[in-house]
Amino acid sequence: MASHRRPKQPSRTRVTVLTTAAAAAVALSANAANAAPSEKLSKDEVKAKVDKLYEQAEQATEKYNGAKEKQQKLQKEISTVQDDVARGQQELNKLRDGLGSLATAQYRSGGIDPSVQLLLSSNPDDYLDKASTLDQLSNQQVDALKKIQDKQRELAQERAEAAEKLKDLSSTRTQLEEKKKEVQGKLAEAQRLLNTLTAKEKAALAAKQERANRSSSDRVDLGDAPPASGRASAAFSAAQSKIGTPYVYGATGPSSFDCSGLTSWAYGQAGVSIPRTSEAQANYGTRVYSQSDLKVGDLVFFYGDLHHVGLYAGNGQVLHAPHTGAVVRYEAIGNMPFQFGVRV
Repeated sequence: MASHRRPKQPSRTRVTVLTTAAAAAVALSANAANAAPSEKLSKDEVKAKVDKLYEQAEQATEKYNGAKEKQQKLQKEISTVQDDVARGQQELNKLRDGLGSLATAQYRSGGIDPSVQLLLSSNPDDYLDKASTLDQLSNQQVDALKKIQDKQRELAQERAEAAEKLKDLSSTRTQLEEKKKEVQGKLAEAQRLLNTLTAKEKAALAAKQERANRSSSDRVDLGDAPPASGRASAAFSAAQSKIGTPYVYGATGPSSFDCSGLTSWAYGQAGVSIPRTSEAQANYGTRVYSQSDLKVGDLVFFYGDLHHVGLYAGNGQVLHAPHTGAVVRYEAIGNMPFQFGVRV
């Protein structure tokens, strides 16, 4: 006789596990079906992203340059103040010694009350306010004490100034390090993107960059625009002598430059000291808002935050240090968002 036992039912736990696994499998299948076939960017997409990273790196570079310039200025100011404090302390010591000698001589001759010895302490201010003590002092002693009092106040102010500058220097160094890391991070990300390209794609981009660099020394018609001045002409000639020199962030020449490093160096060769950063250079001379009014050697500024600067070369061309991976070269002024020029 055949057995009619009911088949054993799977446990609730087993059903749950199987159901979850099935659901996961369905989800994975759906995701696989909807997933993008590849996340690899095209050569043009990589170039666009790299160009944007280079622009961001240059923005950070100008902030880095500003912090570095401020650091150097503060270090000089602190050194000067500290020297002043040291000299002031020596003067104070001499004044105290002089007062001590005077008081000792008068005391020995019986011309001064023994209590005046209290005035030889490091803080004579307290005693100058006491009329009973002042009555016992000669005019010579009063003058000596006032000199000590003035010198102490002067030293206190100088020490406070030095302390404030040291605090500012510490903050500036922190900012400098942050901007340096930001620049390096942008450049590293750009390199990572470039490394995703094939050898053929890298070669194509390198060839394009090389063509742009070569155009800086030939095939560029600068026309016959007059120079802004004799010094502007000298600055432009100095910059021309550096065509082909590589861009390096934070560099001021003569073997490498960033954008404002080139312009400040060029004008320095013409005997004109202009600020280090593009933002500061934008406020150095007379602004020229129309491109048609630009003259050779005028500073030309780009982007809304003025993070890029070059020298007007004539015929709609700018001579500048463009970005990492490029060299000092000519480029059409229309390739970047022009803001205004500055006639130094």
